[in-house]
Amino acid sequence: MAEDAGSPQKPRGSADIDPQETRDWLDALHAALRAGGNPRARYLLQRLEEEARHLGVPGYAQPYSAYRNTIPLDQQGAYPGDLAIEERLTAIMRWNALAMVARANQAYGDLGGHVASYASAAEIFEVGFQHFFRGPEAEQGADLVYFQPHSAPGVYARAFLEGRLSEERIAHYRQETGGKGLCSYPHPWLMPDFWQFPTGSMGLGPINSVYQARFLRYLAQRGLAQTDQRRVWGVFGDGEMDEPESVAALTLAAREKLDNLTFVINCNLQRLDGPVRGNGQVIQEFEALFTGAGWNVIKVLWGSDWDALFARDHDHALLRLFADTVDGKYQTLGANDGAYNMANFFNEDPQVRALVAHMSDAEVDALKRGGHDLRKLHAAFAAARAHKGAPTVILAKTKKGYGMGTAGESRMTSHQTKKLDVDGLRGFRDRFRLPLSDDDLEHLRFYKPAENSAEMHYLRERRSALGGALPSRRRQADALIVPPLSSYAGFALQADNKEMSTTMAVVRMLGGLLKDKHLGARIVPIVADEARTFGMANLFRQVGIYSPVGQLYEPEDSASMLYYKEATDGQILEEGITEAGALSSWIAAGTSYSVHGVAMLPFYIYYSMFGFQRVGDLIWAAADQRTRGFLIGATAGRTTLGGEGLQHQDGQSHLAAAAIPNCRAYDPAFACELAVIVDHGMRAMFERQQDVFYYLTVMNENYAQPSLPEGVADDVIKGLYRFGGHSLKQPAASLRLLGSGAIFPEVIAAAELLAKDWNIASEIWSATSFTELARDARECERHNRLHPEGEARVSHVERCLAGAAPIVAATDYMRAYPQLIASYVEARFIALGTDGFGRSDTRSALRRFFEVDRYQIVLAALQAVAKPLLRDAIRKYGIDADAPASWTV
Repeated sequence: MAEDAGSPQKPRGSADIDPQETRDWLDALHAALRAGGNPRARYLLQRLEEEARHLGVPGYAQPYSAYRNTIPLDQQGAYPGDLAIEERLTAIMRWNALAMVARANQAYGDLGGHVASYASAAEIFEVGFQHFFRGPEAEQGADLVYFQPHSAPGVYARAFLEGRLSEERIAHYRQETGGKGLCSYPHPWLMPDFWQFPTGSMGLGPINSVYQARFLRYLAQRGLAQTDQRRVWGVFGDGEMDEPESVAALTLAAREKLDNLTFVINCNLQRLDGPVRGNGQVIQEFEALFTGAGWNVIKVLWGSDWDALFARDHDHALLRLFADTVDGKYQTLGANDGAYNMANFFNEDPQVRALVAHMSDAEVDALKRGGHDLRKLHAAFAAARAHKGAPTVILAKTKKGYGMGTAGESRMTSHQTKKLDVDGLRGFRDRFRLPLSDDDLEHLRFYKPAENSAEMHYLRERRSALGGALPSRRRQADALIVPPLSSYAGFALQADNKEMSTTMAVVRMLGGLLKDKHLGARIVPIVADEARTFGMANLFRQVGIYSPVGQLYEPEDSASMLYYKEATDGQILEEGITEAGALSSWIAAGTSYSVHGVAMLPFYIYYSMFGFQRVGDLIWAAADQRTRGFLIGATAGRTTLGGEGLQHQDGQSHLAAAAIPNCRAYDPAFACELAVIVDHGMRAMFERQQDVFYYLTVMNENYAQPSLPEGVADDVIKGLYRFGGHSLKQPAASLRLLGSGAIFPEVIAAAELLAKDWNIASEIWSATSFTELARDARECERHNRLHPEGEARVSHVERCLAGAAPIVAATDYMRAYPQLIASYVEARFIALGTDGFGRSDTRSALRRFFEVDRYQIVLAALQAVAKPLLRDAIRKYGIDADAPASWTV
């Protein structure tokens, strides 16, 4: 980097045994730089490094540059805005954000909220808002901004000045249940016209933003949208970068040359409890990390007041002292005044002390970190936007709680600070020269300049020039045309007892949908790295795998019909072994209707165990973001995946799915049921534009598939329909058997055994979704409780299972899954399920072990209606009555 030439850092702990020789080498480097510029100097350094390696000399260079700004002063450029007005606006945003949080806690005491993060990031946000973040009316298209979640009060404060949020709304920060307040963090579900991206769960914003930038390219290269001029900006915290998702996709961004992506990391050096790296330097660590991943790195560490000091520091004494100062000490220095900094930093080195000998303690106290300097930040943002061929990260050094004085500036407790005392408020007002009286401070009054003021005129003019207000979210896009069900799923509707797996069925349906002339191009098939496992290899040839560079090699299997085909306009997103990455792509595609105005239909197919359990937080964020699409949990259930064992067998995903209000989860047993659900889901999401998504579990087990019975389609969607039964002339007893997914064939077989061996009649019910049944029953129950004078509503499950005949329900999931409906039926309810850790074995052995096979279903039925027969049944079917329960071993 240009400013680092001639600014070396000695390896710590080393001694210079020949200063004159060192000086000669440095002088030679300076001469090469003067004669040939940066390219020549870098070439020589590269050749020296190569030669040293050949000679066996170990490298001593640090994997980062000097602790100073990347962009030198002579390349900074003039500031294009009115600095004075922008600084006043930034101060106003800071105050209103502070007042918003402090008022809520003054009135209610326990609402929480965060001030210190936005206080550190205010200049970062304002440079973006005033000069870079393009809005929805911009000719080039809107930029996409992922906002640091703890800085939400600052975004609200700006929206208040813009007239987008009323004073009443910001006065009800974190008071949402009355319908007029504001949510704590960015939540599109709660503010569907405002927030675009949910970032409240730290770490998800960075990975989502990478895949969103990649999806912009995907849309453009497939000819579906013009996105070439749109950018993704992500403002994240330095502590947040410790989340594994934050760094999980850095190499993907570099590999695909996503120069439409910029991270701005607010390096206030402070996480919730203490320093991010108390004994190290997190900014240098980030530089090494991002440089190694292939990113362009821009450091903004020191404000303009430091420029004169650097200009006079010919021996780089400051840089040496910076290099030896750990972040914990930087925080202590930041929390104290100029006199403390003079005594405990500048005076530690005679050369550094001489550099500031002319400065007073007050002048030292006024030295800013680079993240609080609008000019330095603008230069970095502009350089990031201009950089081609790689994504850029801006590392902006700030102070957490900047401006909060002794109450929170660079303090260990700053993240928990919710209010300031009157003296602290006066100090805040005076520091930022705010036009507030003591009475205003005492009552925490919001401040808004007059509509005809220079500040308000400037605010409106800048956002107008950039295309309107941000954040902003659209709710709908043009509806997609969903083809007739028979056109792609006729084989499933009229299966005629052909054997197939439901995984095979859903992949075949997907292939048919991809051929549809209206919908086909909008489908986004997504896999992590299991396309062949799920029988999707035929799609490689049919629609290709997306790659921004096409295919630069001849694949090993090029002679086969199903060879691995990559193409610039490929449709499949084959993400490799990263469920988090694949889920992030699914979110980008499933929110395209809102983010890009182009409705897309994503199908993400994956091992069901590695969905809700592994990336459940991302699925929850997808729900918050109102994602539309299908999650296909393949090889689902605890007993269908023979041989794989504990960590691959899913018996709990439907319980996780049941917790998400806008997730419609189904466990169909048959291809015909699956077809009806897929059709219904597409029409709900893309004709009626409902903000829901569908989770479907499918199995790799082949068994006979019936045709769709007449008149049951609506009941399939509601979650329960009568499949059949065994009527006997004089039965000993009768009951109802329920089942779903892979265990339903066992339920059918159990009904035959009950009739043949024990003269017991049964009704057989296919429960496609216990979740939907419970949701409907819960809503009916609530309505009847709140409207006792009206006609009582009857839920679908109560209507189907009315009466006292006992019920036995069996699934390939934990007992808690069918028990979702137990409280809504009057009959005795017995649930069988696969509680406990998985095992490696055959399907039949696993079902015997988890006690969900046909024989255990018979035992449960006898326990309910003919208990004296249990001993005979145990003997007849060879059941080990003393075997331990599956959940105890």
